[in-house]
Amino acid sequence: MPLNRALFTKQLNLGLNTVFGMEYDRYPEQWRAIYSVEQSQKAFEEDVQMIGFGAAPTKAEGAMINYESGREGFVSRYVHETVALAFSITEEAEEDGLYGSLGAKYARALARSMQHTKEIKGANILNNATSASQLGGDGKTLLATDHPLGGGGTASNKLATAADLTETSLESLLIQISEAVDDRSIPIALTGQKLIVPPSLVFIAERVLKSNLRPGTADNDINAMRSMGMIPGGVIVNQRLTDPDAYFIMTDCPDGMKHFVRAPIKKAVEGDFETGNLRYKVRERYSFGFTDWRSIYGSEGAA
Repeated sequence: MPLNRALFTKQLNLGLNTVFGMEYDRYPEQWRAIYSVEQSQKAFEEDVQMIGFGAAPTKAEGAMINYESGREGFVSRYVHETVALAFSITEEAEEDGLYGSLGAKYARALARSMQHTKEIKGANILNNATSASQLGGDGKTLLATDHPLGGGGTASNKLATAADLTETSLESLLIQISEAVDDRSIPIALTGQKLIVPPSLVFIAERVLKSNLRPGTADNDINAMRSMGMIPGGVIVNQRLTDPDAYFIMTDCPDGMKHFVRAPIKKAVEGDFETGNLRYKVRERYSFGFTDWRSIYGSEGAA
């Protein structure tokens, strides 16, 4: 049903002081702090893991040299979704409005809705980090204690026992990150870059990272994380994280959290010849996901 004059009776008459509810400030695009952006020209994109070699063995004098074999590993697929929204407004409602164009106001509302949806879809990769409804290419959730390695064994990117955000739990995750290995169990130089938290943890995160001395103790010890320059990207707050206890450390792992743009946002306005109604439409296609689970470490919190 098109927006018509019956829905905006107050705005057809003189005497209003103001019209409100459509012009709130917006947060910057928070998903951009988490994802790298890539372009796509296909219905879906696939990232294929390559598994290298293990440790080189000692060769005895005169013995045959060992030959190692590499191979492809798991595949991470990004399937693009179409996100779209529209509205129509009658010609009379647009003509008779006395407080600015109703079409222009609701066109801005379309933009707000599209940004909100993109933020939700971006945050949901972390919101579902331990949910079986979202599995990575290795068949495991984003956060898991048993990611299978191509050369045998498993690796973890979460605390073995879920814990709330504290100095101790954050240090434990940073130690895990420093002990990260590739799929042939060769150590890799992985470091924590950003701490991603919901609004409920922002003050705890700030104290844990930026206190000169150890937070929450009477000891006169230095704050080791601050002194060593850990997590140089600081605290990233995301309003769409739904678990008030969950927190994540984003690492400098290449090919981690990705956002593919299949079709950038497009806006269109057209008039209907017979009715005179104006129709406004906005549409885009994209996908969010993760390739290498080593890009995120975290915990769902103790609750």
